[in-house]
Amino acid sequence: MKQIPIISAAAAAALVKDGDVIMGGGFGMTGNPVHLLHALAETGARNLTFIGNNVGEPGLGGGRLLRNGQIKRAIGSFFTSNPEAVQAAQRGALEVQLIPQGSLAEAIRAGGAGIGGFYTPTAAGTTIAGDAEIKLIDGKPFVFVPALRANVAFVRAWIADAAGNLVYRMTEQNFNRAMATAADLVIAEAEQIVPVGELDPNQIHTPGCYVDYLVQAQVTLADLGSSASVKGGARKVSEARMNMARRAFAELRRGDVVNLGIGIPTLVADLIRPEDGIIMHTENGMLGVGPAPEEGGALEYPVNAGKIPVTALPGSSYFDSADSFAMIRGGHIDVAIMGGLEVDEQANLANWAVPGQPLLGVGGAMDLAVGAKRLIITMQHTNPDGSAKLVPSCTLPLTASGVVDLLITDLAVYRFEDGQLTLRELMPGATLEEVRAKTSARFVEKLA
Repeated sequence: MKQIPIISAAAAAALVKDGDVIMGGGFGMTGNPVHLLHALAETGARNLTFIGNNVGEPGLGGGRLLRNGQIKRAIGSFFTSNPEAVQAAQRGALEVQLIPQGSLAEAIRAGGAGIGGFYTPTAAGTTIAGDAEIKLIDGKPFVFVPALRANVAFVRAWIADAAGNLVYRMTEQNFNRAMATAADLVIAEAEQIVPVGELDPNQIHTPGCYVDYLVQAQVTLADLGSSASVKGGARKVSEARMNMARRAFAELRRGDVVNLGIGIPTLVADLIRPEDGIIMHTENGMLGVGPAPEEGGALEYPVNAGKIPVTALPGSSYFDSADSFAMIRGGHIDVAIMGGLEVDEQANLANWAVPGQPLLGVGGAMDLAVGAKRLIITMQHTNPDGSAKLVPSCTLPLTASGVVDLLITDLAVYRFEDGQLTLRELMPGATLEEVRAKTSARFVEKLA
């Protein structure tokens, strides 16, 4: 069996040349090849194109590369979590290409599989699609997404053997697994490197033929940042927000596979008990998400899409981001509960672009909006200035068209029935007159 060279992080970083396209695995603060990225930040490599879910949290190597001015262009789905990336884009020091998270994962997988690209319903009719080719398939618009490849991929594994076979830990597969197939030169940093034969072939995620070099590097609590541990203390949540969460929870049924967005939808997780039989999905690669642990962090537990350590219920499974979004686009998620900025009379949703802020974070919202069998939106009925969020036609950049099934606000519950926005319930304390006054969209009233 061929032995893969084991080198230092500095020697690995020296293999990157000016102008290279590099991929960096990881999601949030976990599964990041942080030692390789830090080593690259010590080199003189410039004019790099960085492909990753984000450029990196400020404390990670990607953040240092950005601060050094080494990254010229970034391709990813969510850069808003790094203020340095936002500032660099605003002053023109960083060119940013936003891709929905599922399309990003699939583009990398396509690049590794020798496929030129693919068509997806995600982002059809939105500004993110830009001038991409649109093809009608079964009467629906699909956006063409070219494959992505790199000169060099930095990935993070939990265990490697001397033949280059890699095993990832829990939700740390994320983008690492696909990236390990999609570059001319693949360098894997690993917590442990063991002799050939010590890994069970059934457990290997990345076969050694993809890997060119290994670097042994142990992760520390400092490397995990906010994911290092769970901090106690109950959240203070308004009764109106909890009412929306309770109403959304009432829509869930035993056996449902459910994905929860950020904001109000995360409160639904606090209401789900193991005996409810609801299967929680997180887009960074887990099915069967349990509650947060009493203590501990990402060294002991998987991490959800909000970068929070969680427990794994009996029967849980882990997978990479490409497989996770294949579940979403393939119709295997029964219910997605997401927040909203605007919903209109045509069941269109706008929830990713915040007015007055750079458009640097689309994440997985577009994939979930078009892929889930049912989409429930929870949001405040009005903006802070009192203007309506339920409008005749969305004015903010669209997430997806005609996708909303149920809308829950702090004042009312609406369904889209026979193509019409239909008021079905009033929330506690709300009056019909107040709902009428604060809604600019036309709706049919069918109160029980």
